[in-house]
Amino acid sequence: MTKQFCLALAIAFAALNNGDAIAQGYPNRPVRVLVPFAAGGAVDVLARLVGQKLSEGLSQPVIIENRPGAGGNLASDILAKSPPDGYTVLQTVNGISISPSLYKTLPFDTQKDFVAVTQIVQSQLILVANPSLRANTVAEFVALAKSKPGSLNYGSTGIGNPLHLTMEMLKSATGIDIQAIPYRGDAPANAALIAGEIQLGVMPMATTLPLIEAGRLKALAIGGAKRSPAMPNVPTVAETIPGFESTSWQGYFVPAGTPREIVVRLQEELGKVLKLPDVIERLRAGGNEGVGSTPAEFDARFRADITKYAKIIADAKIPMQD
Repeated sequence: MTKQFCLALAIAFAALNNGDAIAQGYPNRPVRVLVPFAAGGAVDVLARLVGQKLSEGLSQPVIIENRPGAGGNLASDILAKSPPDGYTVLQTVNGISISPSLYKTLPFDTQKDFVAVTQIVQSQLILVANPSLRANTVAEFVALAKSKPGSLNYGSTGIGNPLHLTMEMLKSATGIDIQAIPYRGDAPANAALIAGEIQLGVMPMATTLPLIEAGRLKALAIGGAKRSPAMPNVPTVAETIPGFESTSWQGYFVPAGTPREIVVRLQEELGKVLKLPDVIERLRAGGNEGVGSTPAEFDARFRADITKYAKIIADAKIPMQD
């Protein structure tokens, strides 16, 4: 046995033992959850709900840190460069599956730098409008948009995110021409909708439902394949455009190299949180369905979406971003 081989073996054992030690003592300090969008948005709201409950299971504080920017990639980059010890977690949407096909370069490798922990929820997206818009259905909206090409606008919270791609899918399916107005998150986009600065938006139901119930916005259609129990009277886009379906998800990721025991611990604790009656009630009220998938199941979903969105972006002819 050569000296070099012995040294390599010793290093490997040391790394393994160190990882075991980290996992056995986990967690012994606060856990930081990165949210790649502004406070008040759908991801932030869910992160705070889940984080509060998760802190009880982990017996440590769970601190929510909003790091918006670069279409969610800023927070992803922070995660990729964080120690793989389970103390920095990313809660994000399926936009992380979109980035590889949308950006010319990324400061991280989407398929190598992250470990999927669990899908937290499946989320409904909803097409909403300012109450003054002279359209109450998808068919009326399409007719209005076609009568005034380029005159209507919608709120976009980032090029290539699920909300933007849903609208692009709708534009492609109907041949309409409406303009995107950028906002930093759901909350400012909803505020602009209410104020009449924009006419339309595809938004997460979780943050939009209270505004619809209050009459400050009106719902035109649900993006999912089936109507939502939270809004049974609102039709799906597919009822007008057969085959149309667009939903979103939120999930936890940790840096590559995080010990398996920590990944499993986080997944198991989140699974417990998602089974709590009060959490189930709040998720359903916001158009969300709790999932709590295993790391392997979520990893498969994550990678399948990378392929799916690559095709959608190509079909919509969305240019690669810098």
